[in-house]
Amino acid sequence: MARRRRLERKPLLAVVITAVFFAWLYLPILAVALFSLNDKKSLSSFSGFSLRWYDDLAHNAALLDSLVASLTIASIATVGSVVLGTMLALGLERVRSRRGRVIGAITLLPLVTPEIVTGVAALLLFTGIGMKLSMTTVVLAEITFSIAYVTVIVRGRLAGIALEVEEAARDLGCTPAQAVRLVILPMLVPALLGAALLVFALVFDDFVLAFFTTGVDPQPLPVRVYSSIRFGVSPAINAIGTLMLLASALLIVAALTLPRLFGRGSSSLDLITGGHR
Repeated sequence: MARRRRLERKPLLAVVITAVFFAWLYLPILAVALFSLNDKKSLSSFSGFSLRWYDDLAHNAALLDSLVASLTIASIATVGSVVLGTMLALGLERVRSRRGRVIGAITLLPLVTPEIVTGVAALLLFTGIGMKLSMTTVVLAEITFSIAYVTVIVRGRLAGIALEVEEAARDLGCTPAQAVRLVILPMLVPALLGAALLVFALVFDDFVLAFFTTGVDPQPLPVRVYSSIRFGVSPAINAIGTLMLLASALLIVAALTLPRLFGRGSSSLDLITGGHR
């Protein structure tokens, strides 16, 4: 028993390293949120709390247009990637041959490929076919990049659904399309919801792909913020950064918790695996 208690005791060094890690990771973010409430135009000294920079943001037409553009891009990319990724996952789950395994491995490449490589490739493709850079090119690039996330999550959930479920539906008179629509898709709701929220959060604040594929105007919000920083950091940038952080955090929390509403046994891990315990 004494040995077991010693093993269960938390090592002090591990606790210290964990605390230092989280401090290093989140203190700069907290500084951005703090100085977004500063009552004077300073990024080095804090003199008092004020919402003047949020009011300045509310009257900044360029930043608001970019915010609308980012929300539009994220919404369209989420719908497109969820539809295409789900179709791909359904197809791959039914192809059990070596060809299917190869295609499944290729699907994972966007997850391990540096995003800057994907951005440059998308830029070369669009310019090579004579397509003008605009919100459309950003949406196409984001959908292409996000399909892999949806496919991995949905395939994980499909792996937990026995083939006998679909076969039983077909024995009861369903066509293959009806079996998928009426039986399989409702069982995929937790995975689809988690994948959609995750993709929206990733696309909304994605900078690299947007930087390489966006046009002149309206620019996505991350690109607009980067362009503004090059000419001097305004406290209004801290305000929009804080709002983006809060929005992304809320989406991630929703993606982790909402799947619990669709059945027992689901947990936050369902977001990654797409399955149930």
